[in-house]
Amino acid sequence: MWSRVALISLGGFFEFYDIFFAGYIAPGLVRSGLLPPTGIAGFVAAMFSGLFVGTALVSFVADRFGRRAIFTYSLLWYTVASVIMAFQHDAFGLNLWRFISGIGVGVELVTIDAYLSELVPANLRGRTFAINQAIQFCAVPVVALLAWLLVPRAPFGLDGWRWVVLLGASGAIVVWWIRRRVPESPRWLASKQSATGASFVEMWRPPYRRRSVMLIVFHLFQTVGYYGFSNWVPTLLIKRGIAITSSLRYTFIIAIAAPFGPLLAAVIADQLERKWQIVLSAFAIAVSGLLFGQMNGAAWLIFFGVLLTLANNILSVSCHAYQAELYPTRIRALAVGFVYSWSRISVVFSSFLIGFFLDRFGVPGVFTLIAGSMLIVMLAIGFLGPRTNNLALETISN
Repeated sequence: MWSRVALISLGGFFEFYDIFFAGYIAPGLVRSGLLPPTGIAGFVAAMFSGLFVGTALVSFVADRFGRRAIFTYSLLWYTVASVIMAFQHDAFGLNLWRFISGIGVGVELVTIDAYLSELVPANLRGRTFAINQAIQFCAVPVVALLAWLLVPRAPFGLDGWRWVVLLGASGAIVVWWIRRRVPESPRWLASKQSATGASFVEMWRPPYRRRSVMLIVFHLFQTVGYYGFSNWVPTLLIKRGIAITSSLRYTFIIAIAAPFGPLLAAVIADQLERKWQIVLSAFAIAVSGLLFGQMNGAAWLIFFGVLLTLANNILSVSCHAYQAELYPTRIRALAVGFVYSWSRISVVFSSFLIGFFLDRFGVPGVFTLIAGSMLIVMLAIGFLGPRTNNLALETISN
């Protein structure tokens, strides 16, 4: 079982690399003249617009054609799109191919969540998602290190940011190797043999309606904290007066913490009720973010940046496991894709909102916005979320 989890997570590693390189290559895009500083928000928005389309409108294909096939083809989709994006020389082409890449990443995100939840027993689901995300989040320090080494330079005459993108696209090489070693979801195969069909309407019937509303509210606001930091951390540090090279070095040090958040989550993943894991990590994000926003010294910025990263990634583990548990197999990818899509569209708008707050109120203003968003997350999950730990998926679905 764990070898299958590791292989699926390896595919997810390249997906996370693709999502997270935006913040790390942003200084390089500005430095090369491709985008003005204000254009970073549009670049981030292009990716998350694609993610919205992938999660909201296309993720149902994993319910129709199977987890294994869509896991493979969505990964190929976004790696090819990223390679093409790496050779663009104007903002329109850059953002267009970033959008197209985002569609594939969006489908992959939902497929992995559904796939993992169906492959493992109830008492190991939390730990499984923790290990999965620990592997996937290893992509963050990798992309941060590559950005630190490459973005300020132009090896062989090619801008460093382009090398960062191309190195991530190498994930396509291992796609078919992974595909031959992972099975189809047994629950998906069983659902295809039954007469009950999937329906979008079903997620709006009791008991799923309350869960759907809860997850939509959650996803609208959790991304303000999560991507408000991860996509903007080099820019936030530069705003503090730190030079681009030092900013990327500090960002790399903070990014080293990324895989440790899921490893910490693994300790409590199947002991502490999932909904309270989300509430507590949202509280930690709010507090550590507010403190980060008040710091000027490098050591304190790194310290609170690490705490914020750990809290963000514990929340990520918990919410990915949680949302995949709340719907039956026949509509799991469709429903999770739809509610998750609200986080993608939220990032599109929140990226411009964070840019506005950064310009008007500085770094402390950004983290005040983040803290308010985390309060709404805590209230939504705390009051509306059902219990799921150590329960069979079929029991939770009833």
